[in-house]
Amino acid sequence: MDGHMRIVFPPIFRLLVLFFCCCTCVWGQEATANHNVILRRDPTTSSPALEHLVKGARLTLIDATPDTGFYHVKTEDDRVGWVFGRFVSISSAKGSSVLAAPITPVMPSTPGTPAATDTSAACDPKISTHVYHPNRLILKQECIAVTGIIVDATAKQSRKQADGTRHEADGDTHGWLKVDAGFEGLLNAGNKNDEDGNLVFEIICKFTIRPEDVDAKAACQGYNDQVQLPPVGSHVRIVGRFVQDTFHGQWNEIHPVTSITVTHE
Repeated sequence: MDGHMRIVFPPIFRLLVLFFCCCTCVWGQEATANHNVILRRDPTTSSPALEHLVKGARLTLIDATPDTGFYHVKTEDDRVGWVFGRFVSISSAKGSSVLAAPITPVMPSTPGTPAATDTSAACDPKISTHVYHPNRLILKQECIAVTGIIVDATAKQSRKQADGTRHEADGDTHGWLKVDAGFEGLLNAGNKNDEDGNLVFEIICKFTIRPEDVDAKAACQGYNDQVQLPPVGSHVRIVGRFVQDTFHGQWNEIHPVTSITVTHE
């Protein structure tokens, strides 16, 4: 003994430190509004205004590549939207890079409930290449498995659908999953306020796409949907990519869905 105590950290602590360091390395490029500018829902001047930003407002880029002249950004108060690129000055600090939303493992809060992160989830990464306008989605977890009951997402709408999902113009489903106990942490304010407290799930390229949605047709080209949609009321396990949709109510969703399996509680 040399008189000094050696502190040995348990493996889980070292893994947490490593995970934290990796996450902090991916925060990306900062920007500043060089003019009063409108934060819009979509990358177009006809899109609804979410907020009016003043000159000097600090922003973080979600994607360093502009879309039709607009940058996808997040404000200091965590509002996500699009601003006209000409009114944004991007930081040129050495080492800055595109913002990659930190992928935080989403764990259920109830002891004994299967974890949402599941190495056997078997997501198909090829499906994600057919997502329409992928820049609107903030990746939270590359692959996730969640259980719950399918509920009717059209119940309160004037146009009901027999399968219980909204048939989106881009060909995707807009379904609702009432998550099992322990998975409530997957829901955000958008899910609670706009989606009746349900987790949204989208099976892509399932329905007929409107003729005018050329971009959606291009995204679905070469992809044939194989996901079977069980009836409303089924208890299921849904596997797919966990993201936040920034185009609408900024709710969380599984998009795209890789598989849906009927289970028993």
